[in-house]
Amino acid sequence: MADFDAIYQDETDPEENIEETHVTLVPDPIVVRGAGNMTVFGLSNRFHGEFPSGLQSRVAPEEYQATVARINSVLKKTLPVNVKWLFCGCMCCCCTLGCSLWPVICLSKRTQHSLNKLLEWENSRLYNKLGLRWRLTKQHCDSSSMMEYVLLIEFIPKIPIYRPD
Repeated sequence: MADFDAIYQDETDPEENIEETHVTLVPDPIVVRGAGNMTVFGLSNRFHGEFPSGLQSRVAPEEYQATVARINSVLKKTLPVNVKWLFCGCMCCCCTLGCSLWPVICLSKRTQHSLNKLLEWENSRLYNKLGLRWRLTKQHCDSSSMMEYVLLIEFIPKIPIYRPD
């Protein structure tokens, strides 16, 4: 009973319990905002082709501009149709009790889907190999509480591979 309150020294080596921890610092993602003069359901009609300084020494400016040009070509093909349907939907909205806006919503989803497919293709072709990932995401506008779609370029951390000797 006397040993019940006794405190014993731990006889294990303190260096044995320390695990190797690798901390990788990942920079903040780069946000590319829409630069067009027309926005339909948060999706701008074009994005800036200006090369961000955070991508220097990671990606060639020509590759970046080619990717943005591909994205802008998809937007150039799809958004004018969306605007026409939006105009028609707004004109007929009172008569159809809002049902005339459904084609615009479906076309907007289709545009987002085609942009996501394009970005997946670009990521698998080039950017994943460089440790980058492009995504189309919603973010709050700077000046208001409205949402807009932006291109987000994330840095993928490289995980070190542990190889025992």
